[in-house]
Amino acid sequence: MKKTIINILIAGTVICSASCKKFLNQDSLTKLDENKVYSDINLVQTSLKGVYASWLNNRVDEQGTVLMMGTDETQQGAYQMKSDASKGGLDRYDGNLNSLQGQVTTQWNLRWPLVNEAAKIINGVDKPTLQAGSVEAGIVGEACFIRGFIDFELAMYWGEIPIRDLSRESQLGLKRQPLKDVWTFIIADLTKASAFCPDKNDPGRATSGAALAMLGKAYMSAPVSTGLRDFDKARDCFEKMMGRYTLVPYPDLWDYNKPNTAEAILEFQYSPVSPNNNKVQFQIGSRAVQNTFGDGCYYSGYDKVVPTIHAYETVANGGIWEDGDVRRNESIRYDFTYYGVTPTLDIISWEGLGNDFDELKPHVKKYEDFRTDTHSGLGYNNMYNSGKDMPVLRLGDIKLCYAECLNELSRTGEAITVVNQVRARAWGGTLPSDKMWGAMAQADFRTNIMDERTRELFAEGWRRIDLIRTGLLVDRTKKYNKWTAQSGTIQAFNNLYPIPDTELKLNPQITPQDQNPGYH
Repeated sequence: MKKTIINILIAGTVICSASCKKFLNQDSLTKLDENKVYSDINLVQTSLKGVYASWLNNRVDEQGTVLMMGTDETQQGAYQMKSDASKGGLDRYDGNLNSLQGQVTTQWNLRWPLVNEAAKIINGVDKPTLQAGSVEAGIVGEACFIRGFIDFELAMYWGEIPIRDLSRESQLGLKRQPLKDVWTFIIADLTKASAFCPDKNDPGRATSGAALAMLGKAYMSAPVSTGLRDFDKARDCFEKMMGRYTLVPYPDLWDYNKPNTAEAILEFQYSPVSPNNNKVQFQIGSRAVQNTFGDGCYYSGYDKVVPTIHAYETVANGGIWEDGDVRRNESIRYDFTYYGVTPTLDIISWEGLGNDFDELKPHVKKYEDFRTDTHSGLGYNNMYNSGKDMPVLRLGDIKLCYAECLNELSRTGEAITVVNQVRARAWGGTLPSDKMWGAMAQADFRTNIMDERTRELFAEGWRRIDLIRTGLLVDRTKKYNKWTAQSGTIQAFNNLYPIPDTELKLNPQITPQDQNPGYH
């Protein structure tokens, strides 16, 4: 019977397409008395493991790249834009980006089961007498981290969202809550997580360091209108945790033989063995390579997401890359020659893309996994099996966040010193004098740090959030994203995604009148 309950608990976190209402209204994942389930700490731990396992699903295959679309950093490939008008709306910001948009609906639906189960764990285990260091406190801390992290994403992408706090369910219901209340809740969750999460944990699980990192990001990102944006509190969070981690050589971050480096704060764990593979290479590789060399070439794929020109070009050509920066060739593939053979576009000329072709222009490289190549000798033999770990939080990111906070606190000189620490790693440990950031105005720092964050964090999933929190999504995307520029229809309301139509139809407390402005 206990084994059956455990299996049901794990199955309960499997993602399906349905509305937030369905997830928020579940009586129980087990269909059993929740008091019994959540009073058994072993079952609760199993449930928590199931939430973590399902959380990995947010970053796999196409759904792991959707939130990279429509920024100044990455965009959809030309053939994808030509063949799928609905998904093309994610880059064009035209009428196809609406409440019926399937990929946006998927992103919404991926997150609510995790929030829901984390809320049940917290409600079942959290007590006023909980003592830091206990097993129960650790479970509550990790559940608060997961709920806080995912609520952070939901609030960044959709604005006002339901607050899933079972202790106040009769008061809160299933309706969207005011932004200040939402962000107060996120900050409270991450604060508790920072107090209760263990300092060390298994790879892929939350620690107090990860919680402090996210709490700092929350203080940086809370909308100004909430009164909760606080760069000094963010600075304090970062200072409390950064010393626990160490920058490692940049190539080590992308070496599958060196997972979970000393820089990793939280890293999602994958492998090239189904069902634990992330399949992301299928999305980021080149279709011209695939058509020439087949699936057994580890950088084959289907051009679902490619770098913008700004993100792959040199400074001399209007891009971001400076001579000698090792991050460039670790992040982006420029050469598609494979064992002495260079592919051409002839094999896919039928696509008729004209000057829009990009199948052999630079591609995302970070997640290429040679273990899947036929020449690796490991027998995986298909880039679909790509399974490198994927960073969620790492020290390079947090150092740059910390530098932003210092700059906003009028400590720009100190901020420049921190950025130069990150840049020194990008030049192999010793930063040439002509590459050091020197004195600059606070406003210039704000501009320059945005390009530095692309150089450091290209295609790691933070760009859209960075653009939203700094108010730069519209201007920079319109300037650097080819499809957004061609369409010319992006507007300020596109800082938020539309609430999915399924939610509006199935949740009586979120009606069409509650839709984000500008959408239908």
